Amino acid sequence: MIPIDFDIIVFKEENTCIAYCPELDVSSCGETIEDAKKMIKTAVRLFLEESEKMGTLEEILHEANYIKHSSGRWIPPKIVATELVSVA
Repeated sequence: MIPIDFDIIVFKEENTCIAYCPELDVSSCGETIEDAKKMIKTAVRLFLEESEKMGTLEEILHEANYIKHSSGRWIPPKIVATELVSVA
């Protein structure tokens, strides 16, 4: 599998922790924050492996704004801000 970095956001829905990778639009869950983080790593790994098998991985990473470094490592886009906003 290719080396890749990704961001995760963890939030709570009732008694479940949800981990979300916004760059790849992949999510998973667990009973605790640590469980959710462990599960999202597995989900992303499986997503990447299947995409690679299907021959669509590079296309997916380009669409997600990853940049391929000369070392072969894919560099993710950077989240520069998060904010809770409301609309009325």
